[in-house]
Amino acid sequence: MRSKNASLISTIELGQAIKRRREELDLSLRDVGDLTDVSASTLSRIENGTGRPDADNIARLTQWLDIPVDRLMTKHLNNNVEPVVYYPHEKTTDIIEAHLRADPNLSPETAKALSELFRVAYKQFSTPKRKNKK
Repeated sequence: MRSKNASLISTIELGQAIKRRREELDLSLRDVGDLTDVSASTLSRIENGTGRPDADNIARLTQWLDIPVDRLMTKHLNNNVEPVVYYPHEKTTDIIEAHLRADPNLSPETAKALSELFRVAYKQFSTPKRKNKK
């Protein structure tokens, strides 16, 4: 049974997602803070895994990340297979990462490593969208 103090949100995954998106967009913590109305110090603690954001900050950050909150939910009370929740507008790499994390045959470390490997390969081999010529 889950302890009363256990968080239902994986702040580790939230922190990793924030850092990854921030680095992709070449933004500082202060820049993200300005965009999300979450302080840079709070963002830093979340990225480092030492902060536990409140519901309002979780909502602001998942909106900025453009990911469903369900993606950050930790395992429920039983060990049933959890559905992978995603929306069509999400990046392919994020969808693959969600599937890898949900795979009960993979350790969290292996799922993370495979996800990063896929991100690198996808970036290397994907072709940028071409603008329509008029």
